[in-house]
Amino acid sequence: MIDAVKAVAHLKRADPVLGRAIEAVGPFRLKRARNRFATLSESIVHQQLALKAAKTIAARFRQLYGDGRGRFPTPAELLRTPPRRLRAAGLSRQKISYLKDLARQCASGKLRLERLARRGDEEIIGALTQVKGIGRWTAEMFLIFSLGQPDVWAVDDLGLQLAVKKLYRLRKHPSAEKMLALGKPWRPYRTVASWYLWQARRLALGVPLRK
Repeated sequence: MIDAVKAVAHLKRADPVLGRAIEAVGPFRLKRARNRFATLSESIVHQQLALKAAKTIAARFRQLYGDGRGRFPTPAELLRTPPRRLRAAGLSRQKISYLKDLARQCASGKLRLERLARRGDEEIIGALTQVKGIGRWTAEMFLIFSLGQPDVWAVDDLGLQLAVKKLYRLRKHPSAEKMLALGKPWRPYRTVASWYLWQARRLALGVPLRK
């Protein structure tokens, strides 16, 4: 559970530039996803697709379940779904194999999503990346948006990199080393810093904030 008041106060003290972004964006409102299997399934569906196309395919995927009302399946339901039906929804053979592997590991108990929060972040990432198609970035997004872990800093996230470049007026695209160094003073609330950076970029607030 993230203490938003404590986190925001710490970030403002640690970094005046980020502090101005925080003031411009407003209250911290990170929404956690409750269905962990659905979160990971959707992440796989969205991989390497433009947002519009990904949303269309995800909607078709959901329509296969819930008697046509649309919802993400349980692991058992996904395992029972013939690949041809998933292909008809627009999923590639590769993504189908990823989804089936995720469902298989969850259904067998090899991957217990409900128990992951009891483990450390790196241990969670290690467990998730044993699933085909789930890399470190996907695991980090799961830590943020599903588990609500407070100190996740996804240095390979393009949106964060672009936000940092603009907000801090960097001439070059930031390297992973630069991102790590920049985020060090934000610990242990780098998840909160990440959320504000995403919002600052979305609202195009980067340049005016540097006074």
